[in-house]
Amino acid sequence: MQHLKKLIPLFSILKLNPTNLTIEKESLEYEACTYNLNFFKVISRKAKVTPKKNGQFVTVWKRNQENITTPFNYEDDFDFIIIYCKKGENTGVFIFPKQILIQEKIISTNKRDGKRGFRVYPSWDTPTNLTAQNTQNWQLNYHIKLSSQE
Repeated sequence: MQHLKKLIPLFSILKLNPTNLTIEKESLEYEACTYNLNFFKVISRKAKVTPKKNGQFVTVWKRNQENITTPFNYEDDFDFIIIYCKKGENTGVFIFPKQILIQEKIISTNKRDGKRGFRVYPSWDTPTNLTAQNTQNWQLNYHIKLSSQE
């Protein structure tokens, strides 16, 4: 989990200690894992740069009892989804509380299905369409630019 190693200095500054790391082997491409930060439960991913679209893509799904992929649900036991982003020399992290992901229709509720994946738009990206700009506007409230140099 290379992305988790890069987040340790940030966690240290915030006095957060990652424990109980579980790697999700099915989504290694996104460095999918779960862990605790003190008493918070975290789902973590590394977003991927895609060649044709601005922003980065990340998957956020689980398997249900029938072994079918399904979006995370508001009843699932986690507090945050943390998404690490890297493009060129730029690195950053989104720290999304569960409640904002419910509000933005990424996490399922009894009234509607969530999403199995979505795009994130770090501060260094400049979205070109209105939908992506609106998405970036709310997402930047949860974004921390870590470095423009590795």
